[in-house]
Amino acid sequence: MAVIVSRAQHVYRLEHEYRLLQERFSGDPFEDMVGNSQQMQEVFAAIRKVATADVPVLIVGESGTGKELVARAIHRQSIKHHGPFVAINCGAIPENLLESELFGHEKGAFTGAHTQRKGRVELAQEGSLFLDEVGELPLLLQVKLLRFLQEHQIERVGRRETIPVNARVIAATNANLNQAMAEGRFREDLFYRLGVVVIALPPLRERGEDILLLAHALLQRYAGERSSHIKGFTRQATPALQDHGWPGNVRELENRIKRAVIMAQGTRLTPADLDLTLLYTEYERRGLREAREAMEKELIRRALTRNKGNMTRTANELGVSRPTLHELVSKYAIER
Repeated sequence: MAVIVSRAQHVYRLEHEYRLLQERFSGDPFEDMVGNSQQMQEVFAAIRKVATADVPVLIVGESGTGKELVARAIHRQSIKHHGPFVAINCGAIPENLLESELFGHEKGAFTGAHTQRKGRVELAQEGSLFLDEVGELPLLLQVKLLRFLQEHQIERVGRRETIPVNARVIAATNANLNQAMAEGRFREDLFYRLGVVVIALPPLRERGEDILLLAHALLQRYAGERSSHIKGFTRQATPALQDHGWPGNVRELENRIKRAVIMAQGTRLTPADLDLTLLYTEYERRGLREAREAMEKELIRRALTRNKGNMTRTANELGVSRPTLHELVSKYAIER
C-alpha cells in the first residue's frame, strides 16, 4: 500500500509540474517544447542566447528529438521573426531535383521547367532557412551552399546573374558529421560555416522525468483535440513509460499516445494501450528465475543509460546500494 501511495504522490507531483509548465510557457516562443531536465534547461538557455545573434546554427541529435522545434524557437526569438520560416528536408528530395528545390530555376533551364521558380533559399528572404538532414546534401550542392553562406548570393539553375538573399541558416542532422568529413562525404569548410553555434539535443531516454511531463502534455493535447474521455495514465503505465528505451525519441512517444487516445476503451491509458507490454510478455515465456534475471538486467541497463553511467544516481533510482549495483553490473556483464 505504501508503494502505491508513494507512486500516486509521484504522479500527482508530475501532473502539478506539467500544469506549472503550461502556465510558464503559455504564449512562449518555446511553444511545444517541454522539459525540466538539466539537459533541456541548457538547450533553452542556448536558444535564448543564439536567437539574438544572426549567425548560422547547427542542431545535432537523434531522429525524433525535436530539432525542427528548436529551429522554430530560434526563429521566433530572432530579429528575423517577422520573416518566413522555410524548411526543407535535404534527405527527402531526389538528388536530381534538389538543386532546383534549393536555389530555384529559370524558365527553360531543363526539360519540364515551363516557368520560373524560386527555390527555398530565396523564399526565406528576410527570414530563416531550416536545412534538415543537411548531412545528406551531395558534395556539389555543399559547394553552392557554402558560397551562399559566404557571399549571401545565389544563382538559380539556368541563370548567370546572382540574386542577393538575406536569410539566416539553421541546419540540423542526426548523422555523425565528423565521420562524414573523415570519409570525404561532407566538406570541412561547410561544417565550420554552419556550426558557428552547435546545439546538441539529448535523446528522450536520458531526460528522466521529462518523459512523464511530455506524456501528460501530449495526452492533454490529443485528448483535447478529440474531446476524448481519456483522463490520464494508469499506475502501471507510469513505469512502462519510464522504462521504455524510446529509440524513436519524442516522435515515438507522440505517435504512441496519439494512437492510444484514438483506440483506448478506458478513461486512463494502460501499457497495452501504449503498446508497451512487449518487454513483460517476452519474459512471461521464460522460467521464473531466467525471467527475473533478464528483467533485472534490462532495468539496470536502462537506468544506467538514463543516468549516463553514473553508478550513484543509478543506485539511488533503483533503490539499491552502490556496492550491490556494482555486483549486479559485474554479474550481468553490463557495459556502462
